[in-house]
Amino acid sequence: MEYTFTLKYQLIDNDRDPDALVERLGEVGCDDALVGIGLPGRLALEFTRDATDAGVAVSSALADVQRAMPLARLIEVAPDWVGLTDVADIIDVSRQNMRKLMLAHPESFPAPVHEGSASIWHLADVLAWLQAKGGYALTQDVLDVARAAWRVNMTKEGQRVPRG
Repeated sequence: MEYTFTLKYQLIDNDRDPDALVERLGEVGCDDALVGIGLPGRLALEFTRDATDAGVAVSSALADVQRAMPLARLIEVAPDWVGLTDVADIIDVSRQNMRKLMLAHPESFPAPVHEGSASIWHLADVLAWLQAKGGYALTQDVLDVARAAWRVNMTKEGQRVPRG
């Protein structure tokens, strides 16, 4: 099955030549990724990778990128952190519909990761809630990728927490 996800990286100062990066990524098997260079020193790779499951797709892409760019720092695996508009786009409803759902079910709608003028949720939590609620056309691959992205991001963030 094909899984679509994005890996976002911070590049080191002396390794920012886009042509060289694309060549190295291709050499290690990342020819299934669309390379995006936006902010200076940042790189986004949108993969459409064939694998037995989403976790294998994401972990194999991470390993391939690690071989091509060993000093680049992973920022995030997406989709994971999302706003209501992002969720609405994924399930093909309006943002207003998503907001109504959130407000109508305050006791069961997933708690945001960040709450403020722009609240953020883990996509996997919201999709699982919508799946349990029923009535929404959710594809299993999107939910699987969201769960795989969540696992990688939580592991990465957990390594940043000071111990002791």
